[in-house]
Amino acid sequence: MSVLHFLILLIALGLGFPGLDSRLVMALQFPHRKLADAPCPLNFDALRELVHGSNRLDFPDVSAKCQYVLQGLRLVESLYLQTSGFFLPPLNASEACWDSYQSLIDEIIPDFDILFSCGFQTSWISEGCMDITSRSQFESIVPQSSLLEVEHYCNQALENGSPCASCTTILSSLQAAYLRGPQVGNVSACTGYPSIYAAGNVNRFGPTDKGTAMCLFSLYFSSSTSSNNSRKTLIIGVVIGGSVGLLGVLLGFWFLRRRYTKRRKRKMFVKITRTSSFSELELISGSTSLIKFTFDEIKQATRNFSRDNIIGKGGYGNVYKGTLQDGSEVAFKRFKNCSASGDASFTHEVEVIASVRHVNLIALIGYCTATTPFEGHQRIIVCDLMRNGSLDDHLFGSTEMKLSWPIRQKIALGTARGLAYLHYGAQPAIIHRDIKASNILLDEMFEPKLADFGFAKFTPEGMTHLSTRVAGTLGYVAPEYALYGQLTERSDVYSYGVVLLELLSGKKAIISANGGRTSLLADWAWSLVREGRALDVIEDGMPELSSKEVMEKYVLVAVLSSHPHLYVRPTMDQIVKILETDLPVPSIPERPIPIVAEISAIERSVNGSSSRQLSSSAGYQSFIFEDNNPNSEKRKTQYWRTKERSKMI
Repeated sequence: MSVLHFLILLIALGLGFPGLDSRLVMALQFPHRKLADAPCPLNFDALRELVHGSNRLDFPDVSAKCQYVLQGLRLVESLYLQTSGFFLPPLNASEACWDSYQSLIDEIIPDFDILFSCGFQTSWISEGCMDITSRSQFESIVPQSSLLEVEHYCNQALENGSPCASCTTILSSLQAAYLRGPQVGNVSACTGYPSIYAAGNVNRFGPTDKGTAMCLFSLYFSSSTSSNNSRKTLIIGVVIGGSVGLLGVLLGFWFLRRRYTKRRKRKMFVKITRTSSFSELELISGSTSLIKFTFDEIKQATRNFSRDNIIGKGGYGNVYKGTLQDGSEVAFKRFKNCSASGDASFTHEVEVIASVRHVNLIALIGYCTATTPFEGHQRIIVCDLMRNGSLDDHLFGSTEMKLSWPIRQKIALGTARGLAYLHYGAQPAIIHRDIKASNILLDEMFEPKLADFGFAKFTPEGMTHLSTRVAGTLGYVAPEYALYGQLTERSDVYSYGVVLLELLSGKKAIISANGGRTSLLADWAWSLVREGRALDVIEDGMPELSSKEVMEKYVLVAVLSSHPHLYVRPTMDQIVKILETDLPVPSIPERPIPIVAEISAIERSVNGSSSRQLSSSAGYQSFIFEDNNPNSEKRKTQYWRTKERSKMI
């Protein structure tokens, strides 16, 4: 910029021409570019109608004003995407678009210059994330499976908390996984693309729907007329209530309050994070939204815990389906062998777990702790009812219909996302400790929901592992956890690998063979992979198979995740990235001989080594079996005596 240009800019600023400073900066920085090469294609009139039909807006500071400006622009951009298939206006129209938007903002926030006050640059409105400008470019980067999930969770009314939470959770994971490339400025930033796409291309109500605007852009457009009517109604109600008498008012208030306490649902609210970087919306949930049910209410909902209402059983107790007084169907998990001494800890854990929100985690509604004369002490948690039961029901139950490959792929990916959120999204991190097929519940769309946090362990920040009493299910527990009580996130990874093998093969975690012998599913799958027969792991007769490369990838991920060595296993967020993208599966190291291996397998391993002899601190010792029968007691006895002698030396 020349000295003359700099002086012109100072004079303009000194004279205080509104809106002139940003345009002059643009012109002086890019003298070859015209100030208004093209008209703005964005429809700001739609936003104008929404704003003028709502109550007056109050902003506490400049940061809140800039956040409102930014989200309003993204709503308009979603309209542009809806009509044109493009996220951003052309670069030569950026000047005209800022002028049009400034005219609207002047009507809402007087004497507020957008570019100068918020630090935006003119070109940022047309220069976005990873050079993505069109819908087709966006859809080429995001996998089809993720786009289908956005369609499922965001194509509905978003005014209520639960649908909004599900939609925004999917959109956040979309941005974190695929939109992490370079971006220009913070106007058309990567964080805004998923919401723009969902509002303009997915949600059937469109960006101008008040529920959509509130959920995806944190814009509230409440009608001033309805507000005045509400005030009039309130005044009339107060007058009528006063005529009835103070006693009637108090009785009515008590009755309504009691009914409300029984029926109130969990609520979520959206809070704008007011920072200088104008970060995206932060979902906040309060643990006080949990409902504390009475034991009589639960008995009534489950028809006195009728056997016909049992939908699940386990070592902890039974799970019942039931209907609340408002008609909603829920599930009740009733724990057995409880005492009142642990109620405080139980309540605290339930509240912490209820504050963890993710589309692939079961949502808690409430709980109950009570002592009764006949049933003893009771602990019950109340959660959403999953109509498709558990994964265990579909893999090993009485149903004859086999799950198709697309559904199994969806379950595998959703479960991985839920676990990754527990490990790295929740604060403090949560290790589930009991991942198995019966704890993966399926909704009506076969979306998986991780359940049963009864064994969940909260990890203090900075700790690499916990030493704890082993809890879990035989066949799913990681070796380091079963043998030494060492618990890490990768203990859950091992369990996930076993479940993934069950999902792919249709076989249980522990395989029973003829003669009463048993083997681990992970060992069986590894033997096939080592022989180059990874696809033999896939269950016969599975409908709608995918390509061989995709199915083999899932098998390799399962075998790698269930590896006996702790640090060979990938983390859950790495697994999500491998399954969602084209990232290759890391090489799988050799596995040790299974603990329950036959003598013949051990001998083959010894003979396959470079030494072919067993060694000890006393030097090499010959190890020769005298009996030709591989299962003879003589051979087994000599083998274990040699092992014990080596340890003693």
